[in-house]
Amino acid sequence: MTDITGMPWTDNYLLGHAPMDDTHREFVEVVDAMLSCADEDFAQKLRAFIVHAEKHFADEKAWMEASDFPATSCHVDDHDAVLGSALEVEPHVLGGNVAIGRMFAAELARWFPGHADYLDSALAHWLVKQKSGGKPVVLRRNVTLPD
Repeated sequence: MTDITGMPWTDNYLLGHAPMDDTHREFVEVVDAMLSCADEDFAQKLRAFIVHAEKHFADEKAWMEASDFPATSCHVDDHDAVLGSALEVEPHVLGGNVAIGRMFAAELARWFPGHADYLDSALAHWLVKQKSGGKPVVLRRNVTLPD
């Protein structure tokens, strides 16, 4: 498994629903902070992630419920698993096992792009279509295309 030492923002994460895109920028910032901080700061950064995730996931759940999003259950289950893992890892980090916290943060960096590409993009499309009748328009800068 490759060590991940940071999670920079990329416009590849943009989905075209501004409130979600703003929340995702914050998600990337808090995960990046966990991946790049000193060991003595890790517990504080993990706690900041948990606070962020609670609000982030609650906001998305509220959008899903308010709009009758068809895949709400699957999406909420994915969020619940991530938050549950964070809450399981926290006592270990507080007990001095920062390595398990760093492994968790690296898994978040691996998990997020797929979650955003599939579950969150479907939600963004749904929300924009409900509001405006069309698909979101996403303008991305500095996109690296696959070979």
